[in-house]
Amino acid sequence: MKNRYIFPAIFDYADDGISVEFPDLPGALTCGDTEEEAFNMAKECIALHLYSMEQDGDDIPEPTRALSVEHEPSQTVVLVEVWMPPFRDYMAEKAVKKTLTIPKWLNDAAEEANVNFSRILQDGLKSYLGVSDRKSYEKGPVE
Repeated sequence: MKNRYIFPAIFDYADDGISVEFPDLPGALTCGDTEEEAFNMAKECIALHLYSMEQDGDDIPEPTRALSVEHEPSQTVVLVEVWMPPFRDYMAEKAVKKTLTIPKWLNDAAEEANVNFSRILQDGLKSYLGVSDRKSYEKGPVE
């Protein structure tokens, strides 16, 4: 797993905006109304796509050289760089919705007490697992 990736993107200019595709990464598509927006969306798109590939254990291909990417006259090839560590950190801290079931009487009592269910579940899981935050979880158990 690399920390830095650079892939060529094809920016396709049309009257209604700029569509972006990555020839080496099928399914990695985005768009923008301006070049700046298209570029920012391309960076976000490639980060999410590569992160998903990493999580799935997929092989990440070597990028095609920009000079070798074929394109139409209304298109241009743009190299897009992504630095993965901050994106991986962002994804690790992202909230995940969980559905759970508790007895009605317990739910009623908790609602009367204005309990923050998310906070209680997080605190309980941290206590149960013996971790205080993501860093302590990633370090593993202390022996």
